[in-house]
Amino acid sequence: MSTEKIDVLILGSGPAGYTAAIYASRAGLKPVMYMGMQPGGQLTITNDVENYPGYPKGIQGPAMMEEFKEQAERFGTDVRYGMATSVDFNTPLNHKVTIDENLVLEAKTVVIATGASAKWLGLESEQRLNGMGVSACAVCDGFFYRGQEVVVVGAGDTACEEAHYLSKLCSKVTLLVRRDEFRASQIMQNRVMNTANIEVMFNTETVEVLGESEVSGVKVINNVTKVESVIPCTGFFVAIGHKPNTDIFRDFLEFDETGYIQVVKGTSKTNIEGVFACGDAMDNVYRQAVTAAGTGCMAALDAERYLAAHE
Repeated sequence: MSTEKIDVLILGSGPAGYTAAIYASRAGLKPVMYMGMQPGGQLTITNDVENYPGYPKGIQGPAMMEEFKEQAERFGTDVRYGMATSVDFNTPLNHKVTIDENLVLEAKTVVIATGASAKWLGLESEQRLNGMGVSACAVCDGFFYRGQEVVVVGAGDTACEEAHYLSKLCSKVTLLVRRDEFRASQIMQNRVMNTANIEVMFNTETVEVLGESEVSGVKVINNVTKVESVIPCTGFFVAIGHKPNTDIFRDFLEFDETGYIQVVKGTSKTNIEGVFACGDAMDNVYRQAVTAAGTGCMAALDAERYLAAHE
């Protein structure tokens, strides 16, 4: 297995990773980036991005990430295909990361920008219509459904927050809850139940998302009566949580109870010297492209200062 020594290794290529790369490369640190299992991150499955500053007419998610990539490469980032398969963070200034089980990188600093993945129901129709009416982010995509009817799936705080947010934009929101009660906090339950244009359907599961090139409705089943019905809608929002892509770091880093990397407050520093985390791998609150980019900047600056202190 071959070995390569580098100063700054960036794992992941969404807004956080690319921003870290831009800052690190402009600082002359010659960062190496491995794009991971989803080059460009979650934005590559987002059709229209209208809430990122600098794009007054909006931009397609994949096109936006390609521009981020071009900017990072312009300043000298070595962007590569591949994914980290194991890590060894036992030795400061010599962190070992294995890529695709055939290359070992020995890095003085590591920036983790591996992101998080939305949890899905696992329906073929859900994946086929992803980005064409199916979404996992109301804040990102709710604007496109102003005045329309939408469906939200989930029972926790996230689902209630998404439904309440959408209720301000959409004519009607139907919230599907698989069991006979919420898992959300009482305050969120009250907010949903007291919103006139939100209808909650308990004991209800999704059978199929309907539509060919765009969502036209949802077929559901009452899991008590076994009666099926169709809910007309143009948007289908899955809000059953996100899973951070952080499993390979489990033996070394500290996490919160949901698997997000914990960092020192106000920084990107993890519990391991020279290892920094940014974006959705450590942010379980905001999960927006613009906030991910901000933490990517922080990670690059933290890495730069760390290297300067250890010259």
